[in-house]
Amino acid sequence: MVRRAVLSVSDKTGLVEFARRLAAKGIELLSTGGTQKALADAGLKVTPIGDYTQAPEILGGRVKTLHPRVHGGILFRRGLASDEADVRARDIPPIDLVVVNLYPFREAVAAGKPFAECVEEIDIGGPTMVRAAAKNAAHVGVVVDPADYDRVAGEIEQSGALGEPTRFHLMKKAFAHTAAYDAAIAEYLTARAAPDAEPKRFPQTIAVVATKVQDLRYGENPHQAGAFYRAGREPAEPTIAFADVLQGKELSYNNLLDLEAALAGVKEFDETACVVIKHNTPCGVAVAATPGEAFARARACDPVSAFGGIVALNRMVDEAAAKELTDLFLECVVAPGYDEKARALLAAKKNLRLLLSPRLGDPRSTWKRRPEEAREVRSVVGGLLVMDRDLGSVRREDCKVMTKRAPTEQEWKDLLFAWKVVKHVKSNAIVFAKGDRTTAIGGGQTSRVESVKTAVMKAQLEVKGSAVGSDAFFPFADGVEEIAKAGATAIIQPGGSMRDAETIAAADAAGMAMVATGMRHFRH
Repeated sequence: MVRRAVLSVSDKTGLVEFARRLAAKGIELLSTGGTQKALADAGLKVTPIGDYTQAPEILGGRVKTLHPRVHGGILFRRGLASDEADVRARDIPPIDLVVVNLYPFREAVAAGKPFAECVEEIDIGGPTMVRAAAKNAAHVGVVVDPADYDRVAGEIEQSGALGEPTRFHLMKKAFAHTAAYDAAIAEYLTARAAPDAEPKRFPQTIAVVATKVQDLRYGENPHQAGAFYRAGREPAEPTIAFADVLQGKELSYNNLLDLEAALAGVKEFDETACVVIKHNTPCGVAVAATPGEAFARARACDPVSAFGGIVALNRMVDEAAAKELTDLFLECVVAPGYDEKARALLAAKKNLRLLLSPRLGDPRSTWKRRPEEAREVRSVVGGLLVMDRDLGSVRREDCKVMTKRAPTEQEWKDLLFAWKVVKHVKSNAIVFAKGDRTTAIGGGQTSRVESVKTAVMKAQLEVKGSAVGSDAFFPFADGVEEIAKAGATAIIQPGGSMRDAETIAAADAAGMAMVATGMRHFRH
């Protein structure tokens, strides 16, 4: 039976209603500080922990619940004679339910508070109670997530107690909660050589704590098992990990990878844009006045590859866009919204996975990328590779004209468009672009000149007059010569090759303009 509960929470979402349901079952409520005040202000009868223990808070609130009457009540094993004798001798009543979530340490760090203030947000009593209750889950319920309030209250209302399945469910969540909390503290501290020192970009310990969303049917191939996890809280920018699935078959491992690639590509643009992905690389990118037109223009770059592809749009899908999308077999679409008529049309494609990422429609300037969210983690056998995400971009004024001829206004526009796309194409990456869309894409080849040839060979649109983006410098002049042979008129590339003079000469001989960004965009 649940006779007594201690409640001490930082996140007070749903707290008062939950406590009312407990009190209605005659459960004694014990509480501390702000939680106690919130409950008392709501008219609930609540006993302050200091009154319960006869030991008032000390050290400015640092010591409140660290007392045998609290932890003995949580930890004693009901039915074990020696434990029962101990609590009787010391007048320690049972505490059957612990409702605790922890000081907002991660929020303090994210807000950029000084070191001393962040340290004060390291919870001590809370994790101790959570771990004690979780260890004694055979007898005690522990709630760290407001999402569990309804389940817990409902079960107590029905039977007066919590069943073993619920206590075990809560036990697992509790230890995951404290593990993530401690990992965040370790990462924060090991990024510093001294308390007030500037944090290192990569701490000595990184916190990779994730929660499983679902098991997948399989991994990259049917003989590989797979699962999908979310890491941490939802970031400020659009993300596939926290997108809502509105319809369609269960997402696969490959779907999720391709959706992430599509989302990353479309996030480059403030204009109405569409990115079509196949096998984790763009096969068509375009901007236009409407989402339907953007998709039609992106699809036209490589309609063969677009079949069975993944589409990302950064504007709400309307009826016209839905008609375009349903005209082709697609695996997935992600967008910031779908109007009623679009949903009706897309619903006819029962296997089409439809995802909603509302923040995708916000201006990119509103996405507050914190340093930890700008980090990319990849695994190798026995270890991890960690780096900054490639959020690099260039403006016209950042580029250096390498050739005798400078780009025209239209060429500049096409060059900067190609540069946004090329960093999302597998290296060695070559992107032809003209008039706000890609005209040909080549990538994933082991030599840059082969990527040029592949792009031209696959081209379904006219590449003559296009501008070309290259993710890295040209090691030889042959790549530039192939681009010139295809009829392109301008190139944007990092520059910095030992043979830059040869590639510049080849561009000059063809009457092309070429600019250097000083930035490389390899994508392996």
